[in-house]
Amino acid sequence: MTPSARLAASIDLLTAMEAAPRKPADAVANSFFRERRYIGGGDRRAVSGLVWDVMREWRRLSWHLEQSGAETPTPRTLAAACLAFKGTPIRDVASLFSDGRFAAGALTFKEKNVLSALAEKSLDDARMPRAVKLELPDWLLPKLEETFGDTLEEELAALSEPATLDLRVNILRNSRQEAQKALAREGLHATLTPLSPWGLRLNGRQPVTSTTLFKDGRVEIQDEGSQLVAAILGAAPQMRILDYCAGAGGKTLALAMMMENKGHIAACDVAEKRLDGAVRRLRRAGVHNVEQHLLQAGDKWAKRRSASFDRVLVDAPCSGTGTWRRNPDARLRMTEQDLEELLTKQAEILDKASTLVKPGGRLVYATCSVLRAENADQVEAFLRRKPDFKLVASDSSALPEKLKETSMFSLSPRQNGTDGFFAAVLTRAEEKNCF
Repeated sequence: MTPSARLAASIDLLTAMEAAPRKPADAVANSFFRERRYIGGGDRRAVSGLVWDVMREWRRLSWHLEQSGAETPTPRTLAAACLAFKGTPIRDVASLFSDGRFAAGALTFKEKNVLSALAEKSLDDARMPRAVKLELPDWLLPKLEETFGDTLEEELAALSEPATLDLRVNILRNSRQEAQKALAREGLHATLTPLSPWGLRLNGRQPVTSTTLFKDGRVEIQDEGSQLVAAILGAAPQMRILDYCAGAGGKTLALAMMMENKGHIAACDVAEKRLDGAVRRLRRAGVHNVEQHLLQAGDKWAKRRSASFDRVLVDAPCSGTGTWRRNPDARLRMTEQDLEELLTKQAEILDKASTLVKPGGRLVYATCSVLRAENADQVEAFLRRKPDFKLVASDSSALPEKLKETSMFSLSPRQNGTDGFFAAVLTRAEEKNCF
């Protein structure tokens, strides 16, 4: 593709994302490229790179465009402004907009004036409101200030960086070193993750799913922080474990691996499509100790299994603020009402899942959020509602030294090099015998 065609494709993708504001940008992008298989790998990376840069800088770019006379920023002006702030001379940006067959169309007179007004300016401007500078909705700023305090800007800067590509090695089928060597033979050079004992790390987007190693179920794509959430549960072969919000099975797979494919795992979710997706992953990984169950209204499945599980994992639906490196659009899509609804749902799920923990058993509550309201505040409120539970140190030998014997952890890209994750370990009191 020519540079003009790449720009046109980027604008088309931004337009598609704008037309589906409630759909995650990566899902829109996957559909976009699936429908345009003629776009090769290098072109796809170039188009995605510009689009994700625009997503990461959306509020600042929009602010500059409005200051420069644009009534409403458009995908065209946002893409043009992004290129200009990345160092492309204004005249060269303008030349990319042409009327050719695969081009975006020439700039209008007004667009040219807006673009010219950006000359000699830098993306960050002292006059910007703090929420604009930090690429946040105004309502979310105080909640993140509560979480991070004086380190907020550094934490958000790390959450704006492109994410690494982390893999979890399936040690049921090969060791971490064997998987590392196998990837190298296919041209992918991975390093060992510093915290997870099963992790390998690649820089940037790599064609992992086309490797023999992935197709054989010897590695899975999973952020190191997500691997540590599974690790803190302390799963062992003899246990009965419930993955209450199993989704597509990422943590279920890790738990089955920890259990050496023994014992029993019940993987539940409210979405049949997600559970169906997990079936393929379980088969690929050679996992056979998992029972799946679709949770539905009026379902008596949970009632019949009350107080029967040694360990229960609640990987709760959340704001996903810890995944902004991968989903930069999420910070702009979320509303205050969305968060309030999530807080209510998290509390309800915790209460339901807690009834399935047997006396002396353990409950792990986890999110991929960095917000205190979804994390420590939820745990504290749960403990007030359920006095038969208390925080307890993890007994997992899979955790790194710095996290061993912790009852709660909060991970972030700045501090740990992972996505943002939270996990808390709670235990249910043993039943007292009466004589």
